[in-house]
Amino acid sequence: MHQRRTNLNTSNNSNKSSGAYFNTSSTKNSGNGRAMNGSETNRNILEQQNNDRIAELSDHVSRLKSLTIDIGNEVREQNALLDNMGDGFSSTRDLLQGSLRRIGFMLERGGTKHMFYMVGFVVAVMVFLYWVMSYKGTNGA
Repeated sequence: MHQRRTNLNTSNNSNKSSGAYFNTSSTKNSGNGRAMNGSETNRNILEQQNNDRIAELSDHVSRLKSLTIDIGNEVREQNALLDNMGDGFSSTRDLLQGSLRRIGFMLERGGTKHMFYMVGFVVAVMVFLYWVMSYKGTNGA
């Protein structure tokens, strides 16, 4: 009798070590003293899969959260840049208005002499820009 029991144990051990895990009985000893049937095993497997999926979803949510935070920071930086640009354009507009006001005052006070100087300056600037553009076009730079 003792020999039969050891033969059964060695045949069960050889089945386990060769990868054959076919359980012919409906209960299995889990090692902590209680028996688990097939439905409990399936529940444990499903619970483990659910836990794995929850962990994956948690990782995705944390990545999306950090991406959202980065987008929010970028939007704040862009808004600050746009505000600074608006201030710069406002100061440039004020500068141009002051310059045009002074030119208008000079033209009213100075007459045609100042008008000829200004027209001559504008023509000289246009000729210079034309020369620079044509020189750049012939060199291929």
